[in-house]
Amino acid sequence: MAITNIATFICGLGGAECLVRRVAQDRTIYPAMLGHNLILIAITGIVLVAAGMIILPLWLYNSPEFTGNLFGLFLLLVTNIVLMRLILLVEQIYIAHTDFVSANLSVVGFAIARTIAAAIACLLFGVSTVVGWAYWQFGAHVLVAVVYALFLRRLGRPQYMIVRDEIRLGVMFASQFIFKAVRQNADLLLLGTLMPPSVVGSYGVTRRIIDSSTLTVEAMNRLVYPHLARASANGIHHALPITMRLLGAAFAIGILTSLAVFIIAPYLPYLFGSEYDTLVSFCRTLCWITVFVALWSIAVDLLGAASQHSYRTAVLNTGNILGAPLLALATWYAPITGTFAAIYAIEISIVLASWGCVIYLVRRSRDAEEKKAVSTVGA
Repeated sequence: MAITNIATFICGLGGAECLVRRVAQDRTIYPAMLGHNLILIAITGIVLVAAGMIILPLWLYNSPEFTGNLFGLFLLLVTNIVLMRLILLVEQIYIAHTDFVSANLSVVGFAIARTIAAAIACLLFGVSTVVGWAYWQFGAHVLVAVVYALFLRRLGRPQYMIVRDEIRLGVMFASQFIFKAVRQNADLLLLGTLMPPSVVGSYGVTRRIIDSSTLTVEAMNRLVYPHLARASANGIHHALPITMRLLGAAFAIGILTSLAVFIIAPYLPYLFGSEYDTLVSFCRTLCWITVFVALWSIAVDLLGAASQHSYRTAVLNTGNILGAPLLALATWYAPITGTFAAIYAIEISIVLASWGCVIYLVRRSRDAEEKKAVSTVGA
């Protein structure tokens, strides 16, 4: 369910980010950061699951599958929110320790486990309902979580405590996903009322393709985040050289990915069907968004790695909060054409704002270090 995807990001209040950042700078803090994450996941998980059990039955009142089986709904919520967050935390733990092989294996292992569970449930036992799948999904996630917990024991046991100064930063980090979800649905809601289903379908597929294409940039960012955290530990300006090198790499990846989508676009109707006749033009128009996402993602990751979450949050949340009505208005005024123009305007604005913050903070950090050096010499 789409709503659980947002809840997964809220669960834990962004604690995984601070774990990567802090542990990359100081390995000895790992037990405290692990305990911090487990406590926040438990507390927010209980709240989110309870809220889901209250709200979703009212929302799904027309679905007897859910209204007649609240325990199945409960398992879905626990699995897709709490257990999912715990399993995703494993990857972040390995990344924080720069053990990228184990991080990748945890992702692949989780995918294989889910695939095997789905194959056994659907093909061997004939499971054909969401509620029926909930039991199998829950079991598979519990098994994966237990196995991963055993592997993690060698890194140290958790020290259960709340790192208070990270709560505010974590909340700011998690908030961006809520506003991003609002912005990403504003255009689809309006297009559904203004355009024929074939156009809306083509646009929806295009959005999926573009979102997937940005994963190439995100894959690089997840690897370099610990390095940015270490480089910026004594001031964000110390991380600028490596950031500029990463910017060049991200730009190249964005260009190559966009070109790949542009080239394969004419073949997409063979895959999705001839009724998606506008899919080619939509993909070729929006494919260059990946370049702009690559440009601003490096900047916002530097802001996050340098513990400048107030600036990171201001850039992303302002872009999404102001972008949602802009996108809706442009879509209403000029369906599709206005939608495309608004998307580019939003992404370009985020590029300018994020790098503006980086330049300002780098100058401030460098000036502060120079003043400190002068005062030390004078003393």
